[in-house]
Amino acid sequence: MGSAVDVLTARDVPLGGPRSMTVRRTLPQRARTLIGAWCFIDHYGPDDVGATGGMDVAPHPHTGLQTVSWLFSGEIEHRDSLGSHAMVRPGELNLMTGGHGISHTEVSTPATTVLHGVQLWVALPDEHRHAGRDFQHYVPDPVHVDGAEISVFLGQLAGSVSPVRTFTPLLGAELVLAPRAETTLAVDPAFEHGLLVDQGAVRLSGTLLDRAELGYAAPGSRTLTLANETDAPARAVVVGGPPFGEEIVMWWNFIGRTHQDIAEARQAWEAASDRFGEVEGYPGDRLPA
Repeated sequence: MGSAVDVLTARDVPLGGPRSMTVRRTLPQRARTLIGAWCFIDHYGPDDVGATGGMDVAPHPHTGLQTVSWLFSGEIEHRDSLGSHAMVRPGELNLMTGGHGISHTEVSTPATTVLHGVQLWVALPDEHRHAGRDFQHYVPDPVHVDGAEISVFLGQLAGSVSPVRTFTPLLGAELVLAPRAETTLAVDPAFEHGLLVDQGAVRLSGTLLDRAELGYAAPGSRTLTLANETDAPARAVVVGGPPFGEEIVMWWNFIGRTHQDIAEARQAWEAASDRFGEVEGYPGDRLPA
């Protein structure tokens, strides 16, 4: 059955400045700051855009990370200072690399009525944390195993392999479990894993996780067993990777190794330096640091 699973609960956090929407954040927190190189997990929705206004995040910067956008419903328009202009849609991965510096906007589209998904960050290892700007888009083909539909957007699981380039070994996948289904998946024993439950109640290697809870499994297990404890489909996101092994400093949208790294990034953003570039096409001001 594998080792014990720690249960991490979410806290509500406003996202995006004055017109903020509320997200549920399970990583980082006091009990755990990283799962592999995954350093940030926000979970939002289902959000009635007509009532809340949806997502409208003005131009803002990033350093030392990759952002992973994955939706269950709705659509988000992405623009960045690399010149990328793309839509984030359900079942489609958008991965943006902001090593030395990048800026972007995220705005839910007028056609969106319900917004629902996750925003994940990956810390870049020290040797790559000043990597150049990059943007990748990928649409995985779901695979079916023992009552589970699995969409692997990073790494490999259940025979499905993502071609998307990362800087450390990673796993990222959406799993939909049929009512009362149970499945056992082979995983890399060098990886630690996290399972975020989006809907339903899922038992991970014997430990029950309710909606919005994140289960953590330490390295050492060659399998993960997931069981849907409800009479309706359950959905979860699994992340994983080998323990990161580096101390990081994270403040706002910046990841560095020292306070000085953060201070320099903040100063560069406030001074509108070329480090982060400019985002074209957003009808508003930048977010202040």
